[in-house]
Amino acid sequence: MKKYLLISLFLSICTVNAIAQLDLKLKFKVADSLHNSFHEGGRILVHLTKKTGGEPRSKSELTIGYTANIWDARKVLVLQTKHKEVQVYGFEKLKGKKGDMIYVQAVYKQNENDGQENVEGNLISQADSFRLGDKIVRSLVFQQTIQAPKVIEHPLVKTIKITSKYLSEFSGKPRTIKASILLPSDYYDNPGKIYPICYRAPGLNGRWHAVNNLLLKDKEFSELWFSKTGPKVIYVFLDSMGPYGDTYQVDSENNGPCGKALTEELIPAIEKMVGYNPANKMRFLAGCSTGGWIVMGLQIFYPDFFDGAWSYSPDPLEFEHYGLINIYEDETIFYNKYGYLQPGNRNIYGEPTRSMKDWIANENVNSRTNNYIISGGQFGAYNAVFGPKGRDGLPSLLFDPKTGIIDKEIAKQWEKYDLKKYLSANWPMLGPKLQGKLWIWSGDCDGLFSNVSTRFFKEFIDKTTNPKSDAHISFTAMAGHCQEWNDEDVIKMIAAKVGK
Repeated sequence: MKKYLLISLFLSICTVNAIAQLDLKLKFKVADSLHNSFHEGGRILVHLTKKTGGEPRSKSELTIGYTANIWDARKVLVLQTKHKEVQVYGFEKLKGKKGDMIYVQAVYKQNENDGQENVEGNLISQADSFRLGDKIVRSLVFQQTIQAPKVIEHPLVKTIKITSKYLSEFSGKPRTIKASILLPSDYYDNPGKIYPICYRAPGLNGRWHAVNNLLLKDKEFSELWFSKTGPKVIYVFLDSMGPYGDTYQVDSENNGPCGKALTEELIPAIEKMVGYNPANKMRFLAGCSTGGWIVMGLQIFYPDFFDGAWSYSPDPLEFEHYGLINIYEDETIFYNKYGYLQPGNRNIYGEPTRSMKDWIANENVNSRTNNYIISGGQFGAYNAVFGPKGRDGLPSLLFDPKTGIIDKEIAKQWEKYDLKKYLSANWPMLGPKLQGKLWIWSGDCDGLFSNVSTRFFKEFIDKTTNPKSDAHISFTAMAGHCQEWNDEDVIKMIAAKVGK
């Protein structure tokens, strides 16, 4: 037997379609070299899949979750999947028969500063495999710590990372904020030249190293960026890391004053570094999906600070159409008013691909609280950003994780992030400040149903008066989520706006 036994799988599966009867005895151990970096109370996640190639944790079909509240890393932790505190997600996905090869990998989710799973500081085992029906022992070990991705080294790429006074005071411990910066190709040849600056908000749980893909993998973008005649813009890649998942870059009771830290600490530091003068009024925002909501939220909450936002396929801009759910009136997020399962995802032809019930079950498994609060996923993030802090110090739950029943008192407190309600209540003051600053695109077959909210947001915008909004809001038939987003178009539109 190997020196470091982690996860021993004892399988007794006799019937052909026996996945649903999966009964595993799991043994976990941490390699000696990782004892000093191990933190008790993390979430153990075991991923199983029939898919080949790559690591099972990146294509999991069945996930087993358990929180190790009491675990001495020097000792073996034994766990039975039938235990009441163990959660399993994906029985219906991992369809198998006796003899099928199953690939397995374990993750120990312990980074309290980042709600996601596959992020720095969490521990992973090596991948292994077994055949359904065999009574076998497999030795895996938590023997590797996930490392932080690095931002590409390039003469035109700068990075900045600062300790936020505001966020550190809120959390009672040091918290950092960071970004990467892509400079125009002629930046060093033209000292003192005035450039527009655009802050690119990432999609859900996006990170500052997003610049890597543009320079290394996006040939069209690179050709545009380095051409002599291409638009010249300072392009900043924000990072949305937070303890409960994406922070959405706005102030909240649970994540802290993220908007204040962004606008009063990080952005001034960036602009000092690159020599941007705010008096030039060319500070813009762009993003898609979660990033689409972020840039709309920032532009609306800080109407004088930012000078324009380009938003593609934004997350729900108003919560009467939170996907297909009205959080203020509906009873549950799991079933619609006709009694059918509420879909959470669809393809461009309208076929549902995942129900809300299934979606939340997955997030429940990934959270050490056995519900979606610290899942690091979409609804864990929403809950922390938009909702109040609970009596236990964790984000309050908008809806029950098992029944989907909505807490109307909590829903009421989400209203301050309902951008339609916020604009409606403050239009005489905000309307004039937002003229010429709002640009939104959505595909009318959005895979998250976000286009529905955008439609009703547009309906409100079209009825505004004193002033009548000049916001540009457009839709493309049969287009999916973020289908028309690309960085080249954003850069070109910014350059056109400022005449450069």
